[in-house]
Amino acid sequence: NPSNLYRADSTHKLNKNTIIIFLAATALYAAFLRHSGGAEKFFNSPNSSDPSMSSYSKTSEKLSVATWNIAAINNNPFEYWITYDENPDYEKMMKNIEAFLEDPGEHDVPVKDVFTEDMFSQLEKRMEKVGWDNIRSFWDDEFKDRKIISGFMKDPELGSKRLASMPDRITNTINVANSAEPVCRPTVINMYEGDLGTLEKWWNEWEKFMFDRKLTISTKDGKVSQIPYEMLQPIKKAKYPAITEVEEAVSLPLQTMCGAIFDAILVHMMNTVSKPNIWQPLKKTMVENLNKQKVPHTLQILNKEYGDSDIITLQEVSASLIEKAMGGPLGKKFWVSAPSDLDAVRDQNSVIMLSKKTFPKGAAEEITEKVYKAFPEDKDIPVAKGDINAITAIHKTGSKFVIASFHGDTNGLATIPVNNAIVKAMSIDSDLSDHKLIFGLDANTYENAIPGKQQDVMEWGESYVENGQSSCWGDIPQKGNYTTYNARTYLQPQLNKACKSSEKRSCGDVNPKDFIIFNKEHFDVLDTWKDNTGKKKYIEDMAFPTLDFPSDHGILATTLLMKK
Repeated sequence: NPSNLYRADSTHKLNKNTIIIFLAATALYAAFLRHSGGAEKFFNSPNSSDPSMSSYSKTSEKLSVATWNIAAINNNPFEYWITYDENPDYEKMMKNIEAFLEDPGEHDVPVKDVFTEDMFSQLEKRMEKVGWDNIRSFWDDEFKDRKIISGFMKDPELGSKRLASMPDRITNTINVANSAEPVCRPTVINMYEGDLGTLEKWWNEWEKFMFDRKLTISTKDGKVSQIPYEMLQPIKKAKYPAITEVEEAVSLPLQTMCGAIFDAILVHMMNTVSKPNIWQPLKKTMVENLNKQKVPHTLQILNKEYGDSDIITLQEVSASLIEKAMGGPLGKKFWVSAPSDLDAVRDQNSVIMLSKKTFPKGAAEEITEKVYKAFPEDKDIPVAKGDINAITAIHKTGSKFVIASFHGDTNGLATIPVNNAIVKAMSIDSDLSDHKLIFGLDANTYENAIPGKQQDVMEWGESYVENGQSSCWGDIPQKGNYTTYNARTYLQPQLNKACKSSEKRSCGDVNPKDFIIFNKEHFDVLDTWKDNTGKKKYIEDMAFPTLDFPSDHGILATTLLMKK
């Protein structure tokens, strides 16, 4: 039947046209996703490839780049919520601590029931012996009858005066000369390994630590030997207005007493919400994985999972890790470049690692100083020593590169100025104007930034696009493409920053912070992924670090195609 043949042919043509339109629309949408930063939803496997670019990649040089803020070592293993599925005692204990502090009820006992009269009397004698003023009137009139939670741990005025946090900051963990292991004050919130199963055991060790143990430490004036009480600094009213003039005059003995009360409450709380034979072994495991093995574990992940990278940029790197990277397996694969203004005191430096195969001659020149000189003269940019590291290098193909690593300030306010300074430094220097830029950074950008106080991630995207740059996520960052997910617990000195177990996501630092930036005229993105497991996999809605992943920033990696 001719009419049937006509209808069948029409249907065939219609279906064919529909398929062509569908395929074209799909291709356009995929291109939009890659441009807008949404492509990682579809192209996020480190082993994936983009079929549409296969013919292009055969004639172009690929460049694999990774960036990672490995995070400075945190001496308090309990400070941040971690994911510890292997041991349910952790979550149970941390929730019990939260309840103890949020709703103490009958547990909100007077200070003198925890830090006893006998303990204070012994402390009083110790302080008088070293020549400090007597502060018994403060103990009798202001402290011994305070409730341990509502009147001490959660007293905002006490926090403003720094009477407990100041001695904790100075004596919590002391790096001693000629020793790889620091010395820790007997307390819950550091790596102290002694038995804190009773208040009596704690007090005996705390008193000896504070007043008897002489330690040799390195200072800007050389090595000095001091007992921990000698390291304490007066609390000045000029800097901390909440403290009274009377308190300022006796701030050394007063902060020592408050520090002792603080530690006593922590020990008491731990042995109330848990048992010593549960929480102490748990702490030991966490210290081993999060603190003591942090450097070896970090190096292992870099070597095993990212050892085939062409470029790795790192932030918050310690001098110890740099030394071990150079002397270990990574040092055989990579040139390791530290900044010339390396800060061994703050010990948080930006580092660049170049594959010896890809960059046979390593770094040609450090140009960090040129970046500093490109800052606006009328603005104070919040950067510290070691935060910026910028070098030049020559690729095996002969292409010239500028590679930079940067650790942004907490609020991200230096991120745009630093990027602009790199661009300016390259543009005004004829020796650099023909170089290709690779910039890995912890931008410290925020999904919902506080206007004027924090760097908004979308504004950051607009800024680098104006410079002719793009990112591994595309021109337009995704606000919800997070590379951090951390939240403070109740087991740290700043309780005002603590996040409830049910509010880790809303209360914590969950933000799109890490980027790899490059010039659009020089590179196309083939593939991008992020990693918070150390196995080239990212688990969304998971708090980290974990016992397997030692940083509070995810690793970010991308494969770029160098344009001819």
